[in-house]
Amino acid sequence: MLRVFLYIITLFVFASCSEYNKVLKSTDVEYKYRKAVEYFEEEDYNKALSLFDELGAVYIGTNKSEDVHYYVADCHFKLKDYYFANYYYKNFAKTYPASPRAENAMFASAYCSYLNSPKSSLDQTDTEQALDEFQLFLNRYPRTELKDSTNKMIDELRLKLERKAFDNAKLYYLTENYKSATVALENMLRDFPDSPHLEEIRFLVVKSSYILAVNSIESKKEERLNDTIENYHKFIDLYPESDFSKDAEKYYADAIRELEKMKF
Repeated sequence: MLRVFLYIITLFVFASCSEYNKVLKSTDVEYKYRKAVEYFEEEDYNKALSLFDELGAVYIGTNKSEDVHYYVADCHFKLKDYYFANYYYKNFAKTYPASPRAENAMFASAYCSYLNSPKSSLDQTDTEQALDEFQLFLNRYPRTELKDSTNKMIDELRLKLERKAFDNAKLYYLTENYKSATVALENMLRDFPDSPHLEEIRFLVVKSSYILAVNSIESKKEERLNDTIENYHKFIDLYPESDFSKDAEKYYADAIRELEKMKF
C-alpha cells in the first residue's frame, strides 16, 4: 500500500511539473495569465509568482498591468517575503493612486514593515520604517476603516522603541557611563512622555547626574551638582510617595554637602 501511495504521489508531482513546464513554454499570454491566477488560488505561490513576474513586462500599458502588479505583491506576501512585498505594495500605491486597491496596498506595505519589526533588543530600523509608513497611510486616508487597527500597531511599535531606548539608557547606567546615561534618560523623558517607566527614569536621572557630578573635574562639578538638585526637585514634585524617594533624597543631600564644601 505504501508503494502504491508513493507511486501515485510521484505521478501527480510529475504531471504537475509537466503541466507547469508546458505553461512556461507557452507563447499564449492569456493562457499564462489564467494559469497564474489558478496557481495563486490553489496557493501555489511560487509558480504563480514566476508567471506573474514574466507577465508584468508583457502587460505594461494594458488594463491587466494593475492586476498583475498587485498579484506579484500578494505572492511575495503569501510567501512571507515581507521586504519584497513591502516594495511591490508601496510601488503599486504610487503607480496606481486612483485604484480602489491603492489604500489597501499602502496599508499592506506598512504592515509588511510591521511584520519585519524585530524584538526590542535588536536594531529597530524596520520598526521606525513601519511607524513612518503607518503615519503616511493615516495622513493619506484619515477616514480609513483600518484606522483602529493601524493605531493599535503604532502603539505597539512605539512601545518597542521605548523599551529599546530604556534598555539602552539602563545599559549606560549599569556600565557606569553616567554621562551617556544621563543624556539617554533625559532624551527618553522628551521622546516618551507617556512611558510606564517615567518614575524610575527620573530617579535614575537624579542618581546618574549626582555620580557624574562628584566624579567631574572641578570646573564642571558645581554646575553638575546643581543639575542633580534640580533633577531631584522635578522627581520629588512628581512622585512624593515614590519607593525611590529615600535614595533620591540621599543624593540630593549629598549634592548640597558637596556644594557647601566647594565654598571653602
